[in-house]
Amino acid sequence: MEENKENLAFGRKNYILMLVGIAVIAIGFIIMTLDTEPYGLGFLGITLGPIVVLVGFAIEFFAIMVKDKEQE
Repeated sequence: MEENKENLAFGRKNYILMLVGIAVIAIGFIIMTLDTEPYGLGFLGITLGPIVVLVGFAIEFFAIMVKDKEQE
């Protein structure tokens, strides 16, 4: 059987960007767990970790919205 590439929702570029976004989100959560302050109230838990997670979600949004040139 031959797979029809026209039925795929996203292109290769989209899937790669989605994987990068998931990795950045995971790194953000790992950064939040590395905070040594009680209850995670230090710089890593309150500032840096959430910013990295938001960047990861922005990458995910971009990955969904961008049009892959292979699909045109």
